[in-house]
Amino acid sequence: MTAGDDLDYGRRVLALRGVLGVSIRLDLRLVVSVVVLCALTAVAACVAFTVGPIAVPLGTVVDVLTGRGDQYDRLVVNEIRAPRIIMAVVVGAVLGVSGAIFQSLTRNSLGSPDVIGFDSGAYLGVVVGTLYVGGSYDVKVAGALLGGFGTAALVYLLAFRGGVQGFRLIIVGIGVSFMLSSLTAWLLLYRRAEVAMALQRWGMGTLDGTDWDAVNASLVLLPFAVVAVAWVAWRMPVLEMGDDAAKALGLKVERTRVGMLVTGTALSAFGVAMTGPIAFIALAAPQIARRITRTGTVGLASAAAVGALLVSVCDIVTQLLPQPVPVGVITVSVGGLYFMWLLFREGTRRG
Repeated sequence: MTAGDDLDYGRRVLALRGVLGVSIRLDLRLVVSVVVLCALTAVAACVAFTVGPIAVPLGTVVDVLTGRGDQYDRLVVNEIRAPRIIMAVVVGAVLGVSGAIFQSLTRNSLGSPDVIGFDSGAYLGVVVGTLYVGGSYDVKVAGALLGGFGTAALVYLLAFRGGVQGFRLIIVGIGVSFMLSSLTAWLLLYRRAEVAMALQRWGMGTLDGTDWDAVNASLVLLPFAVVAVAWVAWRMPVLEMGDDAAKALGLKVERTRVGMLVTGTALSAFGVAMTGPIAFIALAAPQIARRITRTGTVGLASAAAVGALLVSVCDIVTQLLPQPVPVGVITVSVGGLYFMWLLFREGTRRG
């Protein structure tokens, strides 16, 4: 395989040519950005091993990860912090990809599963499943998927007018989100205090209590997510060219939109099932990635890398506070400011 640099519309492109004649052209800035973001996430993971209610020196972490260290250190590093760190990276990446898919689908920077209401539907599904069936991971995953897909179907049908326009999908989704949030609050209102408080805390988006069972459940589902994302990845840029151009290139436009909707919903529901709805990551990660890579479209790889880094850093912040809080509290605090700026920007642009 040979590699060479090329200039494509003023951007440096890395061309990879294989022996079978297969050629892949990669934006060099995009590749470098993703590598740097992944490196920063690795650094954040190393820091996360050392901080928390019990401080652990980095040397001790290295000893434990290389098979040394005493029993207590192995318990803290391997059983408490390692699952939490892995889950932060996985869920952050999943939310970043989900947000990128929805923003591409709606062609709007406000397009996000937490804004449109799919996270609210997934959370409602988990609450119903936990209250009436049980709190196992299987029930959470099933409830999140059913709630997310049910909400997606409802929003899609309400927004469909000979096709789905992005802004209409967002407006309908916001309205549905408020209704579902009210229904969830009503379901929790008359439950036992400890049950309602546990579900409400989990509903803020938290990595507390993450164990290897949760990590293993997420890793089992990841291969299916990768296949679905691969199906979406090459269709997204074509659809972003416009319906007429996409049809001319042989793309089934409405079928592709439904496929993107299903994939994005499944990813956001997966995140909700694992950690609860961690707000604003799906909204912010794709836009931050687009500004870092300076591309006109939202890339899935860069959005995943930014999402993983954001959740990892926000989780470190929670551990440094005098009283640890759910990671979703930090993302809401930061994301709320970002959301107000984004609304102002969108209003100025439309005005």
